[in-house]
Amino acid sequence: MARSKKSRKGGENGPTQAPRVKKADRKVTGSRKKDNGHKSGSRHNEALIEQQSPHVTTSKSNDPRHGSKKPVPLMVKAVETTAPVAKVKQPKLTDEQKLLKLEDDPRFNNLLDLLEEGKDLSADDQKWLDSQLAKMEALMEKLGISDAEELPAQTASTSKKPASDDDLYERFESGADVLKDYQS
Repeated sequence: MARSKKSRKGGENGPTQAPRVKKADRKVTGSRKKDNGHKSGSRHNEALIEQQSPHVTTSKSNDPRHGSKKPVPLMVKAVETTAPVAKVKQPKLTDEQKLLKLEDDPRFNNLLDLLEEGKDLSADDQKWLDSQLAKMEALMEKLGISDAEELPAQTASTSKKPASDDDLYERFESGADVLKDYQS
């Protein structure tokens, strides 16, 4: 048997195609977009929108696309440039001025008065007072000033020389010097 090629035609049982129609006779089925959203230029043509649909009221306050209402300056103002104000540096105080300033401090004087009366100070006040006294002593040593009360105490302690090493060790153990220094 001879081989025959398959035909592309469906034959009697195949699907039938629609008959060809000329372009002029064809029915135009426009592929128009659906009407979604606002028409182009709708925010600029408010009068046109009101004519087409009088029941819709448009106003600038209702349009969400409007931005800031803040007026924009059209002229650029000259920028006021002022030099930053530098802190006025005070001249450094001399040691004598620092000492006088520490002595004239009202808080320092009040705390000393409370101590002389025999009242107890809070821990913060005592700490502050000790630091101020240490500063004053350092300044006085720098300036070569010594209290009149300290001179006899120093001479008395230097004139008494212990006889032996055992006496020195006993004094160290007892802490007598530390107690006297703390009391004065």
